[in-house]
Amino acid sequence: MSCFCMPHMEFVHPSNFSTSSPISRGLSPWKRGTCTCIAKRSVETVSSTTRVPRNVNIEKLQNGYLFPEIGMRQLGHMQKYPDAKLISLGIGDTTQPIPDVVTSAMAENSQALSTIKGYTGYGAEQGNRALRNAIAGEFYRDLGIKETEIFVSDGAQSDIARLQMLLGSSVTIAVQDPSFPGYIDTSIIMGQTGNFEKHTGKYGNIEYMKCEPDNSFFPELSTVSRTDVIFFCSPNNPTGYATSREQLKQLVDFAKKNGSIIVYDSAYATYISDDSPRSIFEIPGAREVAIEISSFSKFAGFTGVRLGWTVVPEELTFSNGFPVIEDFNRIVCTCFNGASSIAQAGGLACLSPEGYKAICHVINFYKENAEIMYETLSSLGLEIYGGKNAPYIWVHFPGWKSWDIFSEILEKAHIITIPGTGFGPGGEEFIRISSFAHRECILEASKRLKNLFS
Repeated sequence: MSCFCMPHMEFVHPSNFSTSSPISRGLSPWKRGTCTCIAKRSVETVSSTTRVPRNVNIEKLQNGYLFPEIGMRQLGHMQKYPDAKLISLGIGDTTQPIPDVVTSAMAENSQALSTIKGYTGYGAEQGNRALRNAIAGEFYRDLGIKETEIFVSDGAQSDIARLQMLLGSSVTIAVQDPSFPGYIDTSIIMGQTGNFEKHTGKYGNIEYMKCEPDNSFFPELSTVSRTDVIFFCSPNNPTGYATSREQLKQLVDFAKKNGSIIVYDSAYATYISDDSPRSIFEIPGAREVAIEISSFSKFAGFTGVRLGWTVVPEELTFSNGFPVIEDFNRIVCTCFNGASSIAQAGGLACLSPEGYKAICHVINFYKENAEIMYETLSSLGLEIYGGKNAPYIWVHFPGWKSWDIFSEILEKAHIITIPGTGFGPGGEEFIRISSFAHRECILEASKRLKNLFS
């Protein structure tokens, strides 16, 4: 039986959709890297077995993985409507070309590897020092972040898994609800959670911090139980909301009071248009309680190139006073040989004056897409959120099931969206729409949605 991950396609014709093998796909709500969906096989097809038991934690993962399910529904829709021009506004994969100043730097680095003078082998596991300095200077200027506190990686998604390895199986965690599901999935695999509770849509031993429109999608911390680790994303995926300075100060104070560590995901920080903090380290005291992960994926279109970083301040310690940075360095040195030198050359080019200007031009293009879609949905009287500080728009359909909304839009407008329930129980009644698309797709989708909801 074949199983298909979400393909990246806009205005796709079925003749371009290969069903000969499982499809690898870069995922936004679930993965910032690539995901290979393994074809499901029944026990009857296995001719022999080993004596090795399956990892009981992986057994806890739900079979209804969001993107393969969407991929299967998309395939069925294309078979039903072979002449329809399908538009994908679901997956959070970038679509605009990487600026030439960046790709030229990567090409030059790649070509140099074929020469005696230019060849390099292993680099520092923590990353190219020049790149670490550039990240510190561009994103943490005047915040006291040192180059030695920055660890360059192959993407934020990989760093989430490495941080889970650092933290171990005995910690308790809290997540925003709704939120990027990778935090929960890695927690499950590490053995930090209980079983899935079908009636609530939640896993045991996880503190789900309800984030609703009434409070700008910020949790009511007075009702949140104490946990060891708090995963927090701002601007948030999927709601598109950026946490205000006062709210983030509340979160830092909450973590200090409870002796918790915040894992702060700032992957969409460069999309912030107002005065919301772009880093948690803008908040006094955050260095004592926070780790920050970020990425070049949505900032520079590196979803396929793979480059990110994690900041671990020297002041952050475990309960016994041991510096967290030393253990994370050991994890990196043991489990990772460093990011690709070619990708790091591209990262350096992104942070050059010319490169940064070009990258910001692409970001502004996606923000214009979001503005077009936001205005379209607003004109229809729908309840919409986000779209200002992030490339995502969060649309509320009171009384509807998320999958029903998804199916309605797919069936009648031939548009792929993402059902909100895929981001947690708090996402029921919502869908997420991505602005990562070509302009003609955004304009056409706007027309179709107007026709559907007018």
